[in-house]
Amino acid sequence: MYKTILTLIMSFFWLSASASELTQNFKNPSFSGNGYSTHVLSIEQLQFQRKQEIKDKAEAEARRLEREAEQETIAKFLNNVESRIYANISKNLVDSMFANDGSTSGTATIEGATIYWVKDTTADTITVTITEEDGTVTELTVPLTGFGF
Repeated sequence: MYKTILTLIMSFFWLSASASELTQNFKNPSFSGNGYSTHVLSIEQLQFQRKQEIKDKAEAEARRLEREAEQETIAKFLNNVESRIYANISKNLVDSMFANDGSTSGTATIEGATIYWVKDTTADTITVTITEEDGTVTELTVPLTGFGF
């Protein structure tokens, strides 16, 4: 009986002790070649994301600095002066359009845009034509009567 148990134990060890050839494999796809294209794509994606992140941070910082510059007192002052100058120019232009002194047309050039107006007394309208530097034309027709003020 001991012999059969010993034989069984030895045959068990004999079967479980069968060996295979040892081989060395690299896990890194750069060395093994397995999954290399996926590995390269992953690296490219990471590099692209990092570059995009740096670019986005730089753009955000530039926008922040621009906002801060716009909020300075001198910038606010200059914007206010510019706004008042343009308001005064537009008021003078409108006053000359609606004046009863006999003037029926006029021209003004502001920052490359040409503003031309014509008063048509027979149609009771004023036509304002604005031609920008790039050639874009905007035309407004304003009635002189019928407002009921």
